[in-house]
Amino acid sequence: MAKQNIYDNEIFFQGYKKIREQEVNANTLFEIPSLLSVLPELKGKSILDLGCGFGDHCKMFVDKGAKKVVGIDISKKMLEIAVKENSSSKISYLNMPIESIDTIDEEFDIVISSLAFHYVEDFGKLIKDIFSLLNEDGYLIFSQEHPLNTCHSAGNRWTKNQNGEKIYANLSNYGIEGERECTWFVDHVKKYHRTFSSIINTLIEGGFTIEKMLEPLPDEAIIQRYPENYDLFHKPDFLIIKAKKNRDKDFCNTNLNSSCV
Repeated sequence: MAKQNIYDNEIFFQGYKKIREQEVNANTLFEIPSLLSVLPELKGKSILDLGCGFGDHCKMFVDKGAKKVVGIDISKKMLEIAVKENSSSKISYLNMPIESIDTIDEEFDIVISSLAFHYVEDFGKLIKDIFSLLNEDGYLIFSQEHPLNTCHSAGNRWTKNQNGEKIYANLSNYGIEGERECTWFVDHVKKYHRTFSSIINTLIEGGFTIEKMLEPLPDEAIIQRYPENYDLFHKPDFLIIKAKKNRDKDFCNTNLNSSCV
């Protein structure tokens, strides 16, 4: 299974860091507010942050009352900043890929992840591992690139008019799941496309109940200040899902030869 560590590529890392340091970007306007809006009460909770990056969220969770936070990331460069800028006696940072969380020997009340799952090839195994790490009635909350984004494989993303204005998004190969490569600061960045139905059915078959789904769109105030974001009405950038572990359901192996208890 691929365990891509593109964030430790110096060119990629510096480009990504520059974007996140900007006061206004798609994450701060849409993804982060939407992700935080579906969080349950954090006071006294134990939290596992998958793909914690710079550790901003880990520190925020502690500030909101979490008793313990474990942040994992495959990138040493990310974690160096996390330890330097977002440390706490209640936070532990681990340098490990998301694909290896089955080696963690403890349980959590909440598993959260921001824009990392589309880098993971085996979504079914990931959901199985998360189910095993959650306490009874635990929550999985994650954001990922919207499936209308991850499906893109070639050609222009947009059709524009003669003035260069975006008329509509181009869609192709949505129904073909699997690896995609793109250029983002560097060539050959790997992501994995899954359809809506695959994402939702994998969660349901994995023992979760979907409580909330969000596809963040700009409100009137954002459009007035940042009109370039109108294109999100054609194609949202992000998908946010809040799912709860079923109390009375063991993990259902997705193999055809298995059954749910």
